[in-house]
Amino acid sequence: MKKFLFFCLISSTMMAQQKPFVANYDESKVGTITLPDPLIIGSKKISSQADWEKNRATWLTLFADQMYGQIPKKSVKQTNTLISQKEILGGKAVQSIWKMDFAGKVQATVVVILPKSSKKAPVFMGLNFCGNQTISTDDGIPIFDKYVVCNNDPKFINNISQAASRGEWASRWQIEKVIDAGFGTITAACGDFEEDFATGYKNGVRTKLAIELGLKPEDWTANGAWAWGLSRMLDLAQSIQQIDGKKVILHGHSRLGKAALWAGANDRRFAAIISNESGEGGAALSRRIYGETIWRITNSFPHWFLPRYASYADRENELPFDQHILLSLMAPRPVYVASAFGDQWSDPKGEFLSAKEMEKVYALYGKKGLGNIDMPGLNQPVGKLIRYHIRDGKHDINEYDWEQYIKFGKEEVK
Repeated sequence: MKKFLFFCLISSTMMAQQKPFVANYDESKVGTITLPDPLIIGSKKISSQADWEKNRATWLTLFADQMYGQIPKKSVKQTNTLISQKEILGGKAVQSIWKMDFAGKVQATVVVILPKSSKKAPVFMGLNFCGNQTISTDDGIPIFDKYVVCNNDPKFINNISQAASRGEWASRWQIEKVIDAGFGTITAACGDFEEDFATGYKNGVRTKLAIELGLKPEDWTANGAWAWGLSRMLDLAQSIQQIDGKKVILHGHSRLGKAALWAGANDRRFAAIISNESGEGGAALSRRIYGETIWRITNSFPHWFLPRYASYADRENELPFDQHILLSLMAPRPVYVASAFGDQWSDPKGEFLSAKEMEKVYALYGKKGLGNIDMPGLNQPVGKLIRYHIRDGKHDINEYDWEQYIKFGKEEVK
């Protein structure tokens, strides 16, 4: 624990002492990069689906040891309690509030919104940044009372949600559009599993469930805690009769896109995975040195990754993997990677190339990748089972993105 806290202190001190970070946005400075081959593990060449299935755990272990930390192998007693339920959207949907309790030590509130139908619904599942109340103006959703990354007064004061924050990020969820398409929505605040700051682990699952889960806080990371939480939300979803538990589409934006990818790699029950502008440490290739880098992200957010990952700053070519291999671990499930032109910080081209490199593994399953295509134009989605788009606009998840994700869900999952 002392080493963990020491790293956080040293990282902050180093960032303050060094010159301001200047991101590279010049493609000519990226140069030629050589990526690790996902089909070569040690001295072994992977040539079949069976080989990949037998050896994929080696890649998972590398990511766990070098970047995201461990995922608990032990289970913990989970009690799911329905708190409230009512019709919304003029009777088109049913909104339920659930409380998940873990060994009496950690609680998480989950919002489940499903089409009013006799059929089991496929659902989109993801964490939110600033409290469940931000996804909708409905006053039946409790106001989140833990630390959030939002802090624009009067909706959030001292990083605590206020009543005025209801519906603040409704545009990022497009609940009615999702319902009209026949899908449900499931979400919880990431802070219920770990608050998003350097010592947020003290009040989260990494500390409070350390004994039950058999891991010390420094054995894993905030990304791991959020990924673990997503799997527990999937446990809840699969226990709800009105949900098709085999058609849960996992999605995440920005830092929560990183967590979604790590969850999707470890928990193959998720039917499909969507990465929305997850950038460095998510879908983007670290070796490209474009936009955000390992040095910048690990100094700004030391709790997201292991200290070992920070040691690869300025020596990215020594990484034993890159993010295309993380994406490859989703095989053979559908994957959608999305970028925004106004979000060069997340390296759109690096995200595209990462998705393109997945095809080597997907080919083992007889699945097609993005194929022989170059970086697509704005608002021109490409691919099928593996898809990619770059839209105009800023770092966000908006109506255009959701239109593509719904189409993706209908064609590849529903």
